[in-house]
Amino acid sequence: MNRHIFVSFFSTTWSNTVVITRHALQQVARRTVSTSARRPVENKVPQNQKLFQEDNGIPVHLKGGTSDALLYRATMALTVVGVGYVVYELVKAAFPQKKN
Repeated sequence: MNRHIFVSFFSTTWSNTVVITRHALQQVARRTVSTSARRPVENKVPQNQKLFQEDNGIPVHLKGGTSDALLYRATMALTVVGVGYVVYELVKAAFPQKKN
């Protein structure tokens, strides 16, 4: 009988906690969205469209400037290092060391 009371108390407490938590989260979310300050944001889409559609001989993945070039070079370097490591591991697995 004590076990039944405990389980009933626990499930009631748990469901009350979930309801209270859900209510609190909804209230915080509503308050955050409705009272947030609005900043005017400039629409940069037309400028970016003009930049990326311009025919100037630069590949589209590099038209973003220096940051795009750095990201491209870092990606290529990591790719080369990764391919080299895979080849090294394959060679190491294909030709195991001889046991003395």
